[in-house]
Amino acid sequence: MNSRHTLVATLAAAVLGLTALSPAHALETAQAQTPPPAQEQAGGNTAKGAISDQKIEAFAVAYLQVDKVRQEYSAKIEATTDTAAKEKLQTEASKEMVEAVEASSAISVEEYSAILSAAQSDPAIAKKVQEKVQATAPAQP
Repeated sequence: MNSRHTLVATLAAAVLGLTALSPAHALETAQAQTPPPAQEQAGGNTAKGAISDQKIEAFAVAYLQVDKVRQEYSAKIEATTDTAAKEKLQTEASKEMVEAVEASSAISVEEYSAILSAAQSDPAIAKKVQEKVQATAPAQP
């Protein structure tokens, strides 16, 4: 349960990046705000070893779903002046972000968090993730 709380906090970091303008920028923001979780439990192959292209693609798809939640709640949070209401919205957003990742059969919340952490610490992985996110994202008008 404690590791799930850490994973929720990791995904919630995207909500805090309210000024992010694109999924790639939001990824960078989330990476900068996310403390490194203990990823050895989540899958040693993703923490330090090679991450398969399939997992990076699954991450990109899940990331875009998480980013939709972030965008939706970002506007609501910015429009709210009450601190308690903002906290409630952030909690709701965190829950929906976890649900967005859980909805994917191709990646678990733990794998998602491990890839996010790996991208934060390894520029080569970060580049691969950003390229896949940009390639997966629908064209912006």
